[in-house]
Amino acid sequence: MTLDTLSAASGVSRSMLSQIERGQANPTVATVWHLSQALGVEFADFVGGQKVERRGRIELTAASFVPEIRTEDGLCVMRILSPDKIVGPELYHLTIAPGGELVSDPHTRGCWEHLTVFLGELTVTSADTTAVVGTGSIARYPADVPHAVRNHTDTAAVGLLVVTPG
Repeated sequence: MTLDTLSAASGVSRSMLSQIERGQANPTVATVWHLSQALGVEFADFVGGQKVERRGRIELTAASFVPEIRTEDGLCVMRILSPDKIVGPELYHLTIAPGGELVSDPHTRGCWEHLTVFLGELTVTSADTTAVVGTGSIARYPADVPHAVRNHTDTAAVGLLVVTPG
């Protein structure tokens, strides 16, 4: 696939693709998402594999092999909890440091995100609507529009993000 073809399919500019290819730029989570969709590759495959140990019918993945995605500034960490070949919702354990933000371009049409905050407080924006989500609360919002999750507080926040396809 050429850079022009991938750019057209993903919506990521040719110059950004070239910079990523040459190791001159680190893609954002949103960029990786768009590339995975355009290539038909599982999002988790971009960020590392899993070391699985089998104990009878139970599969165990060591913590060090759980794939992670970090924002460029390192303030947001998404641990991918979904199985390799998932069909349906994607699961992410989020840790967002003070001032951190996870800003996303629109996902596929009909996609929703469900954010449960386990610790701290986060601000969610979906299109032109913003809401504060406190400890124990759940926010459900369209993700097929520009959206963001931000930590506006002075303490780290932890949550579970479920992304449901459209």
